[in-house]
Amino acid sequence: MRALCCSLALLLAACTVGPNYKRPSVTAPDQYRGAPAPSQASLADTRWPDLFPDDTLKQLISTALAHNFDLALASERVEEARARYRIAGASQYPSVYAGAQYTGTQSSTLGTQPASPGFPSPVSYAQADASLSWELDLWGRIRRLKESARAEYLATEEARRGVTVSLIGDVAGNYFTLRERDLELQIARGTRDIADRNLQLIRLRHDHGVATGLDVYQAEQFLYLATVRIASVEGDIGPVENALSLLLGSLPGDIARGKPIESFVLPPQLPPGLPSSLIDRRPDIRAAEQKLISANAQIGVAKAYYFPQISLTGVLGGQSRALTRLFTGPASYWTLTPDALLPIFTAGQTRVAVRLSEAQKREMLLDYRKTIYTAFREVSDALIRYDYTREQRGQQDHLVQALAETVRLSTLRYQGGTDSYLQVLSAERDLFQGQLTQAQLRLQELLAFVDLYRALGGGWQ
Repeated sequence: MRALCCSLALLLAACTVGPNYKRPSVTAPDQYRGAPAPSQASLADTRWPDLFPDDTLKQLISTALAHNFDLALASERVEEARARYRIAGASQYPSVYAGAQYTGTQSSTLGTQPASPGFPSPVSYAQADASLSWELDLWGRIRRLKESARAEYLATEEARRGVTVSLIGDVAGNYFTLRERDLELQIARGTRDIADRNLQLIRLRHDHGVATGLDVYQAEQFLYLATVRIASVEGDIGPVENALSLLLGSLPGDIARGKPIESFVLPPQLPPGLPSSLIDRRPDIRAAEQKLISANAQIGVAKAYYFPQISLTGVLGGQSRALTRLFTGPASYWTLTPDALLPIFTAGQTRVAVRLSEAQKREMLLDYRKTIYTAFREVSDALIRYDYTREQRGQQDHLVQALAETVRLSTLRYQGGTDSYLQVLSAERDLFQGQLTQAQLRLQELLAFVDLYRALGGGWQ
């Protein structure tokens, strides 16, 4: 009997129509463009709690992973797809239903069809039965449906992981943006205090006839330049905090601060790992492949309609006027109905459905390849942006040091009567702008770091 069941299972599997899935070959580059020599180590292998040395940022990410709306929606879509997969799998097995019925009738003795003499009236009887319906999956249509539903379920699971990766990156990126705005506000306020002291000094010198009215107006310009920047940065902080609040699944409010942005020290080079491992690591690539698997299985579903659909329907039960004899032999009845439906003329619907499923598979194949190529591009972009931003930020550090020394020397020359206040004002403006640019480059460097981590598919493991 066991050998017979195994043979039947092998026969049914061999009758599965449609192509079996084979992963398409995609040539991966030997190394990422803009990356150092390839190595096994990858930044994506680092767990996100070990990536950001800031307890406040870690807490924000943990809160977002627990309460973010997009991640919760993605999790519910996973549950929906899992339910559809189970429903598709249940269609492989017979459906059995139990039914019970009680009927009581009394015929009229004065109507058009009066009850016959001796016929009992009223009449009552009970009926109980079990019915079975089963579609024999000889051509694998239901198995292909199950295969497609399983792939869709796995695709939603990968999509949820993709949301996790994006969420970690978004929280980190917005947090770094917030800390950069805090630094800009600190620079602007410090510059405002310096400008205010300079203005008071210039006014005092003007009152004693040492400085000119032009010096006073120039000092006021520098003060207003700082106060305008303060208002601009303060206007930026609120929306960034609101964006972070939404990522955390909370109403708009204040966001806790941790380490200043200057304290985040990044390595000079980031190991991206082997390009070939990116295909198995990125959730969006894995999701695209599962959609391709689903589309491939749908071809078999469409082709199965070329063949007859065979089903079995049966009923077994009992019917008796006396309830105590309902399950006795004389009260039993049964029916068994094999049914076969063979398409003869469908006006080309089956053929067109097969062509449609094949076109959908080709579409998913193109999407799969595009997703892979897009992933390689995003990693390369992040590597290039990180390297050049880091170099630019290093040069900006030297520039700020030179500008600070220029301000010191020009101030001494003005106080000694050698230069006009215009030289001091120009140097202070350059230093102010240089410090703001320095802060912005620090942010761009950190964002490139986060983008590379996200592009490599890190964070969801």
